[in-house]
Amino acid sequence: MREKIIDKSQELFLNFGFKSVTMDDIASEMGISKKTIYVHFPNKTKLVEATTLHMFETISYGIDCICALEKNPIEEIFDIKQFVMEHLKNEKSSPQYQLQKYYPKIFAALKSKQFEVMQECVTDNLKRGLEQGLYRDTINIDFISRIYFNGMVTLKDQELFPLKTFSMNTLMEYYLEYHLRGICTTKGVKILNQFISKNQS
Repeated sequence: MREKIIDKSQELFLNFGFKSVTMDDIASEMGISKKTIYVHFPNKTKLVEATTLHMFETISYGIDCICALEKNPIEEIFDIKQFVMEHLKNEKSSPQYQLQKYYPKIFAALKSKQFEVMQECVTDNLKRGLEQGLYRDTINIDFISRIYFNGMVTLKDQELFPLKTFSMNTLMEYYLEYHLRGICTTKGVKILNQFISKNQS
């Protein structure tokens, strides 16, 4: 039952936001009493914490699986983007903004874990791109991995990038192209252009 509550909560939180969804909403959607939820989670904060951890672990595992395939580093970045977009359907609300505003401790802990995982993933991607001659050998890997994470976080800032102007998918596409064009060699740009053309056709 605990897993079912987390799964339903994740769906509702991503669609309507962490603040907007109440324990009553979750109980009603599941056809159970609120008391049943409280048996597993003493309060909403604990439920939000468990749900965000579950989302983080699911996405981290998926990213690890994609990285283990050792695809072309440029293709790998787009595959990870696609995977994350499928799991975080956050075009319908602003869950990250609500998490940051109403659950700042959970947000800070999650951001720290995300940075750890993403920096390792991006660093590995950059090293392989360099080895394969796809990325410029003058780049500073530590700097690029940090600025990449910072950019990803900023994309979710609703004040800078309102969803009515940019869909999250469009933002991610623009950002990945912006990132890759800044670090690719001529050989890398050729592969990037082929990949973009294939995606658009």
